Amino acid sequence: MLHLAYLSLGSNVGDRKKNLSTAIDRLGAVGRVESISSFYETEPVEVTDQPWFLNCAVALETSATPEHLMKDLLAIEQEMGRKRIQEKGPRTIDIDILLFGDQVMNGPDLTIPHPAMHQRRFVLEPLAEIAPEAMHPLLRKTVQELLGNLVPGQAIRLFVSG
Repeated sequence: MLHLAYLSLGSNVGDRKKNLSTAIDRLGAVGRVESISSFYETEPVEVTDQPWFLNCAVALETSATPEHLMKDLLAIEQEMGRKRIQEKGPRTIDIDILLFGDQVMNGPDLTIPHPAMHQRRFVLEPLAEIAPEAMHPLLRKTVQELLGNLVPGQAIRLFVSG
């Protein structure tokens, strides 16, 4: 059975654009990439003393279970040199599952929908570009509605590579 998962990707170490592109390429081993948002430069949140991130959202069609997908995403992060030294700190690549169909999970290692997605402009702006009508299964609001409800803050700008 195929599922549509929405992922958030971010990088703020090394060649951020190349890191995102490499991660997107590697997602092909886990499913079929349906769509990719533009890349956005985003101000770090929580741990602010670090370089700005490059973020995007990806729609992935997969036959994997959410747990198996998460395992595969963590393997991609590790293969790309992600080191979990500081929570919310700098990283080569970060891949989060935002939505997985209309599933709701709350386990020790995986929570779907992503518990903070509705509070993060760096997640919602790219996601709204590729899936504005995707529904948050708990809040019963579309991604576009969640983005519209965000309070001003957290700088984000479209990335234009030169």
